[in-house]
Amino acid sequence: MRKRFSFLVLFALILALLLPGAFAAAFPQKPITLIVPYSAGGTADLTARQLAIQLKKHLDVPITVINQAGASGSIGTRTALDAPADGYTLLLSADSLGTQRVMGISDMSYADFRAIAPLVNDPKVIVVAGDSEYHTIEQLLEDLKARPGKIKMSYTGPGGSGHVQSLIYNRFGLDMALIAYPGGADALLAVLGKQVDFTNANFSTIRGYVDSGDLRLLAVSADKRLNVYPEVPALTEVIAGSDALMRIPYTPLSLLVNKNVPEEVFRTLQAATQQALAEPDWLAYCQDNALDQLFALYQTEEEMQRFYAGWESLVSWLLYDAGAAAHSPAAFDIPRPEINE
Repeated sequence: MRKRFSFLVLFALILALLLPGAFAAAFPQKPITLIVPYSAGGTADLTARQLAIQLKKHLDVPITVINQAGASGSIGTRTALDAPADGYTLLLSADSLGTQRVMGISDMSYADFRAIAPLVNDPKVIVVAGDSEYHTIEQLLEDLKARPGKIKMSYTGPGGSGHVQSLIYNRFGLDMALIAYPGGADALLAVLGKQVDFTNANFSTIRGYVDSGDLRLLAVSADKRLNVYPEVPALTEVIAGSDALMRIPYTPLSLLVNKNVPEEVFRTLQAATQQALAEPDWLAYCQDNALDQLFALYQTEEEMQRFYAGWESLVSWLLYDAGAAAHSPAAFDIPRPEINE
């Protein structure tokens, strides 16, 4: 009997060594932290909080959203990357992760993480204060041409989507004074407080202000109009030749995790996320805020990797060619894209 017991103990020890996860508790067993590397109230924050509500339904543990803004998203991103790769720390990333290397902000990129899912693109829109002297996008563009470098635009820092938008304007002879703020909500408050003349905001953060009259919506930074405001023109209608540069999602939001997370943990997170993204409340959130549903376009890991690589290529070279990047994308083996304007 004793020999049989000893054999069973030995067998269990061998099995534990060969299969480390054989006796591991099912994931998750404790609350999960979802880091948003931007300030509260912005599009990444709002999306993270809505996603957290839906994820909790399928992971059955609390999802705590933590805002850690600063340095174009690199501070919170570094916190997420340095946390244990156990699946209990997730990152709600915006676009800046794809530009931090060329901007000299950090050495991180999408390659340091594994995409659980691309989530949404929040359309970029041009807004001014409700009582601004600019009543149409044409009036703003004319003033930008007449007074280069004098019209103030708030944005979220070097390499962010607002910065990239400004570089696109520069390519078409439009120059403005850029004023950096920690996050999208702060950039928006700067418009409301008359500290700046306009901003390239994310639509999900401005709709209430537009409906109340506190902000005026002048244009959509895209190649198509919004269904919810069909009278507002797309920038391609007023800036000739901008079509190729207005087709990509400039604010892709993604749910990421450290690439070294155990496979079984990743699969659990992935399955729960797919269920969360099918929830009626999540789909209603996307529809109400005119969010482009990237999660429906890129579903396999191969599709996701192609999307991130293409996005990083276009935006990184756009920054570098404009003289805004500290390093050439070629230094990171990022190929130059073809842009047919």
